[in-house]
Amino acid sequence: MSQDSKERFTKHVDNYVKYRPGYPAEAMDCLLRECGLSQGSVVADIGAGTGKFTRGLLERGLTVYAVEPNDAMRGAMEEALSGFDGFKAIKAAAEETGLPDASVEAITAAQAFHWFDQARFRQECGRILKPSAKVCLIWNRRTTAPGFMQDYSGIIKRLYDDYAAGSAQEHITAAVFDDFFAEYKIHNFFWGDPHDFEGLWGRSLSNSHAPAPGHPNHEPLRAALRELFEKYQQNGQVIFTYKTEVVIGHV
Repeated sequence: MSQDSKERFTKHVDNYVKYRPGYPAEAMDCLLRECGLSQGSVVADIGAGTGKFTRGLLERGLTVYAVEPNDAMRGAMEEALSGFDGFKAIKAAAEETGLPDASVEAITAAQAFHWFDQARFRQECGRILKPSAKVCLIWNRRTTAPGFMQDYSGIIKRLYDDYAAGSAQEHITAAVFDDFFAEYKIHNFFWGDPHDFEGLWGRSLSNSHAPAPGHPNHEPLRAALRELFEKYQQNGQVIFTYKTEVVIGHV
């Protein structure tokens, strides 16, 4: 994980906490079933960010080492999740977690794997996993169905900074999984997240490529999203649709 990738979300934490979605219960249940986890199982959640995915693991009674190098994101996570007995926050990178050898029963990485040095992360997974334990990679991928979501994708590709460079939407494909895993299965879950305009705006600003206040594209982005919202809103809301992709396998 490069220094840039570790720090690039620092200015986006508030919007990330408020407006990024969680994960559907069906995806969490799939993970536990496929990885053979139950209450008390020990999991390393790598690139845990503000704890959006970590929360779901903790709510199911798991012990979670939440590994996150960014101080601002980890601080938000600690504030939100410190009440869970099984929560253990760790300041470390994905490629060098500091966890003991063969210490965890599964590894998760939600909305984070595309920022890692994947070869080094694979080695670290092999080191800290117990024998036969699995790695689970998760993304909430935006759908690009014609209409609102397709038009939204066009706007952010045009007005975000260097959108494609770090976008899982663009770069994380089956070929990447073929390189990373010895064997794996993909499970998909489709769902929608409603937003009023401020929610749509905040969700858009939570992306690390979003233009910050003062950037030449900041106000044009808001204007374009306002026009998009007015075109597609029903009863004051638009539906942000996702495919939650859960990729589970051995490394």
